Amino acid sequence: MTPVSFDLQLLNLCAALLLLLSFAMLAQRRIVTLVNLLALQGALLLAATLLLAWRTQQHHLYISAALTLALKVILLPWLLHRLIRRLQVYRDTEPLLNIPGTLLVGVLVVVFSFGLAQPISALASTATRSAIGIAVAVVLLSFVTMINRRKAMSQVVGFLSMENGLFFGAMSATYGMPMIVELGVALDVLVAVLVLGVFFFQIREQFDSLDLHHLEALKEPSSTRPAAEER
Repeated sequence: MTPVSFDLQLLNLCAALLLLLSFAMLAQRRIVTLVNLLALQGALLLAATLLLAWRTQQHHLYISAALTLALKVILLPWLLHRLIRRLQVYRDTEPLLNIPGTLLVGVLVVVFSFGLAQPISALASTATRSAIGIAVAVVLLSFVTMINRRKAMSQVVGFLSMENGLFFGAMSATYGMPMIVELGVALDVLVAVLVLGVFFFQIREQFDSLDLHHLEALKEPSSTRPAAEER
């Protein structure tokens, strides 16, 4: 076996910690802690990007690291904490699955993710191709987090964690996306969070809660549907 370089070991450590943080999000009910875990994910992405930039000498990765620091580590967590304080939402309600059941589903998702990513890893030529399975697992675990939560704020954190997994997967498979694509994705994510913040205030004003099951009250009653169709 060829020895693994120290920087590659650090990259694999960042990938493993990223996966552990996704599991921690599955088991966490405090929304403030969820946002802090999201900021830690951003810090790990920042460290992984800097290590990969130093290893490959690709200077555009330093710009990606600067974007990650500004957006994922500082700006988005600050915006989410501000929304939490304004909306007075600090805990999520009971999830659809209990914590042991959710973690069991998470383990099955990780096994599925590594099997799904194996053909992609075999085709990739990068030194970090072994982390593609972890990136797929982070994306799918974030999707499980979004499905299992009732609060809109928790689902936004799951959405942002999914974007972190996609970013890490692109970095592992191709040493990062083109800079114009990264700038576009960063702008889209920022705009999405701002729009969702406005959406949160509208939900809170209408229902005095951020539980998304209240949106079912907006469905048209079945008894009035035929009359509406006739008109």
